[in-house]
Amino acid sequence: MNASVMGSDLVGLVFVLAFLGLIVGIGFVRRDPSQRGLREIRSFSRLKRSIGLAVEAGQRLHVMIGDGGIQGMHGASGLMGLSLIQKMTRTAAVSDRPPTATSGEPMLAILSQDVMHSGYREVNAEERFEPASAQLAGLGAMGYIAGTLPVILDQQVSVNVMIGSFGSEVGLSSDAAERTDSLTIGGSDNLPAQAVLFASNQEPLVGEELYAAGAYLQVNKFHASSLLAQDVFRWVLIGIILVGTLFKIAGGL
Repeated sequence: MNASVMGSDLVGLVFVLAFLGLIVGIGFVRRDPSQRGLREIRSFSRLKRSIGLAVEAGQRLHVMIGDGGIQGMHGASGLMGLSLIQKMTRTAAVSDRPPTATSGEPMLAILSQDVMHSGYREVNAEERFEPASAQLAGLGAMGYIAGTLPVILDQQVSVNVMIGSFGSEVGLSSDAAERTDSLTIGGSDNLPAQAVLFASNQEPLVGEELYAAGAYLQVNKFHASSLLAQDVFRWVLIGIILVGTLFKIAGGL
């Protein structure tokens, strides 16, 4: 293997390990899991209120986590969708109409079932879990979106959360949600999908707000720690860039 390739891989590995170590360290040091220090994101504030109202009214929550899987560049958005399923399941497990999740990739479907099952178990309501609540809605981009439409239109859903990897066809799901007068909140790692969701969702998530869902919904303390770790690494990278620039200028004098 080329030495330069090995060197870049080693740097990447060190970076990832340092980042994970910082997250874990902050998580154990920071005992207070509250959101102090985080700027307000209206979408998450409204989502938390809507989850409580949906549970009280006996209406269903629906989470779409896309068809990007958990590997490669789309894996982060898929994992964030799974975290959201966990939080919503713990909150709404005792509702008359339990939450449902749809995905367009087999591994995501299996993981969403497992996450939902563990959510029911955490609130001692394991007997209420139905495997069909976390379903593989369809394969392929259009097949997946077509499979979500019956859930949105026919299952008395009051809140649709679209977090994951989608294409521009996600606008069809947004349109269906709009026709049922349900709240729609969405974000994606795909730029065309982001544009569609921004135009069609009542509360769109812009850019990296997608990856802050776990921290703002307080899934666990390590999600908030990851945001702080990102801020630390930003300042470190800014410092490295500035120092490198100064050395470059000094060398040219």
